[in-house]
Amino acid sequence: MNSMRAIAQACGISCALLALPAAQAAGISDDKIRIGVLSDMSGQYSDSGGRGSVEAARMAVEDFGATVLGKPVEVVFADHQNKADIGAAKARQWWDAEGVDMIIDLNNSAIASAVNVLAKERNKVAISTGALSNALTNEFCAPTAVHYTVDSYSISSAAVDAVLKQGKKDWFIIAVDYSYGKVTSEIITNFVNAGGGRVLGTVYHPFNVGDFSSFLMQAQAAKAQVVALANATNDTINTIKGARQFGMTKNMTIVPQLMYINDVHGLGLEQGQGLVFSTAYYWDRNDESRALGKRYMERMKKMPSMNQASIYSAVSTYLKAVQQAQTDDGPAVIAQMRKMKINDAFSQNGYLREDGRMVHDMFLVQVKAPKESKGPWDYYKVLDTIPGDKAFQPLSKSTCYLVKA
Repeated sequence: MNSMRAIAQACGISCALLALPAAQAAGISDDKIRIGVLSDMSGQYSDSGGRGSVEAARMAVEDFGATVLGKPVEVVFADHQNKADIGAAKARQWWDAEGVDMIIDLNNSAIASAVNVLAKERNKVAISTGALSNALTNEFCAPTAVHYTVDSYSISSAAVDAVLKQGKKDWFIIAVDYSYGKVTSEIITNFVNAGGGRVLGTVYHPFNVGDFSSFLMQAQAAKAQVVALANATNDTINTIKGARQFGMTKNMTIVPQLMYINDVHGLGLEQGQGLVFSTAYYWDRNDESRALGKRYMERMKKMPSMNQASIYSAVSTYLKAVQQAQTDDGPAVIAQMRKMKINDAFSQNGYLREDGRMVHDMFLVQVKAPKESKGPWDYYKVLDTIPGDKAFQPLSKSTCYLVKA
């Protein structure tokens, strides 16, 4: 009986040990946390991402103390060159051979979608801060993938609604001819139709085309009151400059869907004044955002884009989750992130949904006139705050397989 009791006790201890969460047993792989910033380092999206994204990640790591659970944290980076095959190959190399634990930025929707597929296969964490397509939380959602900053739905909803309320019902869409442009143009159309307006036409242009005169002429020929731009960075800047050059803005409202503060800086207040759009971050919104903006400015000689500010937030949140989960195991870290409230210089009332969407407040802003600006980078008037549960696609409309019916 005594031997039987001893065996039972031993079994009980063993079973209890086996029942401990995998997170406790896993610990930190390779005795180091490696964060990979996969961004456009040399092309059209490098100003809102690129080296600035790397610096934002480094700032977050430094502020965390550069260690987690006594293990060092390292930031590595690579240029995806806006090519899905190159981006996917680098992600595969990082995860399979170089011990990278989390990949961030991914400021190209095609690349982010490919990396999400790899993250699902490998149970690794992918955090898209720079990609825009809603597909990342729908058909390309993954258990360990997060869409952190904005998406096509959130950047369109408030801006389209604000212009419709001005009585401007006839719209034309100029969109870039890849995933982000196609998804965004569809979402704009849905919002315009739901608001009692109509889309008179949609035209798609090549990436980084330069001359937008023919596309603008089509909008003018359609007699549109509003031209919505479903493109980004240089394409958006050049479209707006073209509209100003042809005098179209006297009778036509230009509504950019994605506008970074870097774009406003490059465009200038003289040409950008009056533009209305949604953003997830503005450096001069509160004390925390101003403090982050000031520190970033000291390093980079410019204010952070919303992508770069969100990288600071996402890396900080990820490291907190690793610390609390006691592991860098992907599923365990994401499970911990879903328990957290995210309130910092970037996020207000933030939380992570089961489809991978990080929900947070958004802001409707208007670009100031030159006489209203008090100095460099004082560019926005905040018109409205949109709560996260209204800014982002309702979970009930998600097609992500992780969402319970």
